[in-house]
Amino acid sequence: MGQSLVQNYVHIIFSTKNHQKLIDGSIENDLFAYLGGCCNGLECKPIKIGGYLDHVHILCKLSKNVTIVELMKKVKSLSSKWIKSKGSDYRHFYWQDGYGSFSVNPSEVDVVSEYISNQYEHHRNTTFKEEYLKFLKKYKVEYDEKYLWD
Repeated sequence: MGQSLVQNYVHIIFSTKNHQKLIDGSIENDLFAYLGGCCNGLECKPIKIGGYLDHVHILCKLSKNVTIVELMKKVKSLSSKWIKSKGSDYRHFYWQDGYGSFSVNPSEVDVVSEYISNQYEHHRNTTFKEEYLKFLKKYKVEYDEKYLWD
């Protein structure tokens, strides 16, 4: 085969360090746009970015030239530096070390996008931890809860 053809959609979830509620209304839209720009810069087309006070969701099409590890290192590093430049309220901003990355069937892209759009509604009744554990269970990801939240 002379050509590499790739169509990998991923839903990525990660939290602020210690689940600090630092992604407030004054910064969230700019942060989500910045995260999208980081993805674009790595040829990972962002489809939907959103989140809540202590975490973000990124739905993107993963580039055939970038690993998920490379994408996450770059996105988290650049966005952490960027948000710290937004004022003294954010000088201690950090992302957690880990992340969740889940493959998305192309037929489910609209469903996942809608889910990300409704984070404020969703989190009226569900904490980030509850949400994340549901994803791990849904995708049958093995984990040790002892290491999950630190």
